[in-house]
Amino acid sequence: MIKSRPVIIGNERTLEDDTMLKAGDPAPEFTLTSAEGEQVSLSNFRGQRVILFFYPKAGTSGCTRQACGFRDNLPRIETAGATVVGVSPDSPAALAKWKEEEGFTYTLLSDPDHAVADRYGAWGEKTNFGRTYEGIIRSHVVIDEEGRLADVQMNVTPEQSVERALGAL
Repeated sequence: MIKSRPVIIGNERTLEDDTMLKAGDPAPEFTLTSAEGEQVSLSNFRGQRVILFFYPKAGTSGCTRQACGFRDNLPRIETAGATVVGVSPDSPAALAKWKEEEGFTYTLLSDPDHAVADRYGAWGEKTNFGRTYEGIIRSHVVIDEEGRLADVQMNVTPEQSVERALGAL
């Protein structure tokens, strides 16, 4: 279970203690609202691999590059027996609009209080242009068919997220 908060300074990540999730750990269960307004749980995907990616805000340039990278590689991901699920603090309505605009066919989930992002270590302190604030740390995890973490990647660029997730499949 995550008890620490990651701290990001530039591209450096430090931790307040050793309790961050790592490969082999059980993936924390959750239920969130999808872009379609439906309740979706991680357990709905049991039996297949899942690329669960966290991004700060729908429609921004970096988030669009990350999400489109997964969209464009979806045939390869599905051939590997996996699916893609994106998580952000955006409202379901904002996710639905972005999903339609970009032609995403995978699941987008709303985490408005960032509880799921926090449990996965994807919420923490960030410093950007001299300003310190808390927010989503761009990251992804790959979850195996039994619900265990196969790969954990924090503080990645949009392109690294897609490349590394594909490499972990």
